[in-house]
Amino acid sequence: MENTPPIPDPHTHLLRHAPDAPVLYFSPERLQATARAFRHGFPGLVTYAVKANPGEEVLANLARAGITAFDVASPAEMRAVRAVAPDAALHYNNPVRSPAEVAVAAEMGVRSFSVDCLHELDKLTGHVVDGSEISVRLALPVVGAAYDFGEKFGVGPDRAAELLRAVVARGFTPSMTFHPGTQCADPNAWGSYIAAAAGVARSAGVRLHRLNVGGGFASHRTGAAPDLGAIFAHIGSRVAQHFGADTPELVCEPGRAMVAEAFSMAVRVKALRDSGAIFVNDGVYGGLTEIRDIGAPDRIDVIAPDGTARRGTPRPRVVFGPTCDSIDRLPASLPLPDDLAEGDYLLIHGMGAYTRSLSTDFNGYGLRDVVTVARL
Repeated sequence: MENTPPIPDPHTHLLRHAPDAPVLYFSPERLQATARAFRHGFPGLVTYAVKANPGEEVLANLARAGITAFDVASPAEMRAVRAVAPDAALHYNNPVRSPAEVAVAAEMGVRSFSVDCLHELDKLTGHVVDGSEISVRLALPVVGAAYDFGEKFGVGPDRAAELLRAVVARGFTPSMTFHPGTQCADPNAWGSYIAAAAGVARSAGVRLHRLNVGGGFASHRTGAAPDLGAIFAHIGSRVAQHFGADTPELVCEPGRAMVAEAFSMAVRVKALRDSGAIFVNDGVYGGLTEIRDIGAPDRIDVIAPDGTARRGTPRPRVVFGPTCDSIDRLPASLPLPDDLAEGDYLLIHGMGAYTRSLSTDFNGYGLRDVVTVARL
């Protein structure tokens, strides 16, 4: 991994080094600017969902930008944060844990957890510090996201109220949490959850310490960039409307939207078929895995080996990855220039989220190189 001194930009690196393996280009300045935008815009505590990109350089730069709390889902993520930010708060909001994982969390000083059933609350009772924050995770049939986290985690309003009362009865600090779904750009998704959470708290007769409005903030993949400011404003106004004098402190846990713009990814064209299909040196077993689930971004520059931009008329092309597996292909064709040639690079922007954390080494391929650049 190259860190210092930073190369000016990805184009310079491609021209100088002609990499034949996929590369992630990282801009610390872009990451810190995004962190500051969240901290200044969101009306509460901003945490970072480590699962989106657990890179040491990511965690360190977020800490430098003033992020003081991190959403972790495993002991490995806890250790990654502690390595660069020893005093950071850890929010363990993966609601399913083994007793061994609970023990690790207690040893590492975690004081904030989430639950979505009584059995998971039982695992925490007597094993974490008395008075720890326990957030009951709410799930609703809310649309507007690329995929719905409520299918796996969370409970409906009636059971959430019962669970919230149990949290109080056991001496924990009561909070609530929800997740509107991945790549969500509709402010109303947060509004629906906020209204329901207020109703749960009233039904349970509990005043919430905090309300965690989750992640789900969309990154810029296609079209216009999402209006995060409008979402922040909607969250603030709906919380005031529905909670009134009992308004809890707010928490959010962006992952994708925090880190996506800080990275661009370059893949190289290995082969060009007469049909127009291309083979590139990374695919759905590597950094392009998530394209299967939420679609490909359209923010792609095509660059010739001499550094010039390909500007031919776009044509739809099937894109295959480098492995010998026939399902290693993008689910939809990409519009790429008709003058594209073998050896060219596709520089895909907004690729900081989940590329590295989901990449495998299948067939000896995989995403390994991260190059620091001054700008993207």
